[in-house]
Amino acid sequence: MSDVDQDLLRLMFEDRAENRDVLAGSEVYDRLRARDKARRERVKALINDGWPEDPEALYAAAWVLNHGDASKEAYFGHQLAARARDLGHAPARWLAAAALDRSLMYQGLPQKYGTNIVPDGVGYRLWDVDPATTDAERLANDVPVLAEMQARAAAMTGAQPEMSGAPEWLRRAIKRWRGEG
Repeated sequence: MSDVDQDLLRLMFEDRAENRDVLAGSEVYDRLRARDKARRERVKALINDGWPEDPEALYAAAWVLNHGDASKEAYFGHQLAARARDLGHAPARWLAAAALDRSLMYQGLPQKYGTNIVPDGVGYRLWDVDPATTDAERLANDVPVLAEMQARAAAMTGAQPEMSGAPEWLRRAIKRWRGEG
């Protein structure tokens, strides 16, 4: 495994360790997002001269980019994860689906698979989902069926954080869900 591959894996492990159990909207979350951004910039610099060939390194890069703030970063994460999936790295099936969903969500579009749960100002909900996607497609990509994801959102509702710093794409959706525009 190359030095670049090892650096990408280290960045993913850092990301995973830090992003566990941090509530959106908290002061800790804001500091975490700054560190996430630095990791994403490092990943992009590492693969600037070419994508890794190792599927685990591709997956690691995709993992970090999936936590981006923009549709382009999430979509790039989707592309990397899809390549890792195509090379046989099984965990990349879910990540390719999740990164595609995040890219669509950031554009205000329905997600394909239903991997993103967001606060809606009252509780948590599944971000809008394309009704043409079947549970069979979800399962083929290691994504739980839609009913299970909806149940997860309902279970999370009791612990909703205040979203004072919600990004614009989420504020627009909350207004839409409330019927405010």
